[in-house]
Amino acid sequence: MKVTELIAHYSSPKFSFEVLPPLKGKGISQLFKNIDSLKEFNPLYINITTHRSEMVYKSTPDGLFQKVTERSRPGTVAVAAAIQQRYNIPAVPHIICSGYSKMETEYALIDLNFLGITNLLLLRGDKAKHDSRFIPNENGHAHASELQLQVNDFNRGYFLDGTKMDIITGETFCYGVAGYPEKHEEAPNLDIDIHWLKHKVDSGAEYIVTQMFFDNQKYYDFVNQCRKAGINVPIIPGIKPITSVNQLTILPKVFHVDLPSELANELMNCKDDIMAKSLGVEWCTMQVQDLIAHGVPSVHFYSLNATQSVKHVASEIF
Repeated sequence: MKVTELIAHYSSPKFSFEVLPPLKGKGISQLFKNIDSLKEFNPLYINITTHRSEMVYKSTPDGLFQKVTERSRPGTVAVAAAIQQRYNIPAVPHIICSGYSKMETEYALIDLNFLGITNLLLLRGDKAKHDSRFIPNENGHAHASELQLQVNDFNRGYFLDGTKMDIITGETFCYGVAGYPEKHEEAPNLDIDIHWLKHKVDSGAEYIVTQMFFDNQKYYDFVNQCRKAGINVPIIPGIKPITSVNQLTILPKVFHVDLPSELANELMNCKDDIMAKSLGVEWCTMQVQDLIAHGVPSVHFYSLNATQSVKHVASEIF
């Protein structure tokens, strides 16, 4: 079932959440434990993040260091398949431009098609840590809008080289894209950011998931601006519960989002991470209750390392 169909199926908003593939060399048991703690609240779907390769230095037997390319969290397609098979909950893997060639993307689409995984979230992804700006891989996509065109062609039954598939097995892909209530960090202003977001919707994106925000008014204003621009697909709010004191500075720096004065002041007064986590649950619960009261299509949690906090919020609301 498509994400959009799942949203429309229920009369009241439900939620989804995001997980990380295990680190290279680690098992999948901890990921399953995290999902087990949330499955009782009937999530609509589960997102699985995708990670690019990065340059790292590894020691050699002669005591020197060698620069190598390594992906710390491989296995997004396999993890998506494992989740969907184990839990019968739709899995939504991220397909990203960053660190991937067009051919690697095609292979991923073929594998996902065979596995019956038909929901995707298409993203450009972050720049490499060693680069000052985003640089696509050789024969890769520079923008999510280009990635869309490849998926659209695949949905129509065409490979990268233009050859026609003999047969398309299963359903075509339904995909969403990202939206930024406080604008993307590289956009000159929000109006231009929304202009390109509309281009993505016009090109086939069926829903939008927002970057995290901590002030609901910014989401409401963003939705209003999108509607005025002619964007009429579901805009799903992305929410993250704060779990530590240092997120007071880390979240604005890494994700380019503002913390409201009230939240920032309360977080500064937290003596430890236990207090910060409790505050995060309280603030997140308040946000979600208000969002549901305003009729959002569903709520997406950036759970990652905050599974227990999300569980506390879900137990109050869902």
